[in-house]
Amino acid sequence: MSSSKLSQLAETLIGSEIVKLGAEIKEKIKQGNKIYNFTIGDFDSSIFRIPQVFENEIIQSLKEGFTTYPPAEGSLELRQAVSSFILDRENIHYDTNEILIAAGGRPLIYSAFRAVVDKGDKIIYAVPSWNNNHYVHFTEAAHVVIESKFENNFMPTAIEIAEHIKGASLLALCSPLNPTGTTFSKEELTAICNLVITENEGRGDYEKKLYVMFDQIYWALTFGDTEHYNPVSINPKMKEYTIFIDGISKAFAATGVRVGWAMGPANVINKMKAINSHVGAWAPMAEQKATANYLVQTEHIDNYFTTFKAEIEERLQRIYVGFQQLKVQGFDVDAITPQAAIYLTIQINMVGKKMPNGTVLEAQSDVTSYILNEAKIAIVPFYAFGASRSSNWYRLSVGTCKKEEIDEMLGMLKSALEKLK
Repeated sequence: MSSSKLSQLAETLIGSEIVKLGAEIKEKIKQGNKIYNFTIGDFDSSIFRIPQVFENEIIQSLKEGFTTYPPAEGSLELRQAVSSFILDRENIHYDTNEILIAAGGRPLIYSAFRAVVDKGDKIIYAVPSWNNNHYVHFTEAAHVVIESKFENNFMPTAIEIAEHIKGASLLALCSPLNPTGTTFSKEELTAICNLVITENEGRGDYEKKLYVMFDQIYWALTFGDTEHYNPVSINPKMKEYTIFIDGISKAFAATGVRVGWAMGPANVINKMKAINSHVGAWAPMAEQKATANYLVQTEHIDNYFTTFKAEIEERLQRIYVGFQQLKVQGFDVDAITPQAAIYLTIQINMVGKKMPNGTVLEAQSDVTSYILNEAKIAIVPFYAFGASRSSNWYRLSVGTCKKEEIDEMLGMLKSALEKLK
């Protein structure tokens, strides 16, 4: 076996905790176990299909021969459709030269980091959050990590950010947040925007500005009284400093269709385009054509959202209610009221308890394994998203959840909890 070293980046890149957990789940399923798998931040397409009208548009685009390289910035038709879609639904305006199309959100996040961040720059991000730590590692930047708190619904606050903001190059925010499904309040996001504007106005003309990367890929999926707020709607001055990450992946259960967009200052978008071009992470031409045609079909989209969101919310609510019932029954569990996305934040506080064989659950990882082995429930611990290894909170995703299995799953959890002493 070769012992030759590779690049410093390759040698030091941390593997995904979720991928490791996924491998363990696959092995158990292979062995014949039924697993209630709530780990996947994706959709089971047999339960949540993309809109039929959109699927028809994709097929038609392929039939019409839209199979060549797209323009580096994305087709003009799609950028125009995105501009109209965002103006109509979020009341913010972006010209086509302020919009970049790519193969989903990930290459856009990567190109945003590469466009803004130099080696050693301070990057502020909160945990739990999805993959920020890896992108900071890619750019050899300095991690400035805020561990957010339950009392703030695991969203970072202006007070927490303020002490780190001097000299920072990028503030990575996500709302609705993966992994928690929680959102910024208008008041908190306003305070954060005020911080950024004040900081940038205090920097010299030739000093690098502080940019906000605002990942809002789940913004269309809000429930109940929850409202989605974004920095530019909060304060138009933020348009100069905000890079939006967005797309169709979550809003239309279209994770594998791979169409995402970034919106931001034209000079930043132009540099991101150049970076993305060298990576070659373009959205496929047929899917771009289909998305452009679909985004302007307001009535179809409204109808789809009505059904799609109701199905997601029902799953989240039923599991939330189940956890609250377990809590009332004396079990040390909890959950945050569903707000958005496809995630429920749940707590299982069982460290120190003894399993039936007398073995003590000494660490939260032991609790995670016990729930998987005894209750057959797979969930992702917040420590997989950068939180403390002792955090007893989890992400539960309902993207592959079958409604007829919810009560059964909750019964399995109760039975497993009852066995602990």
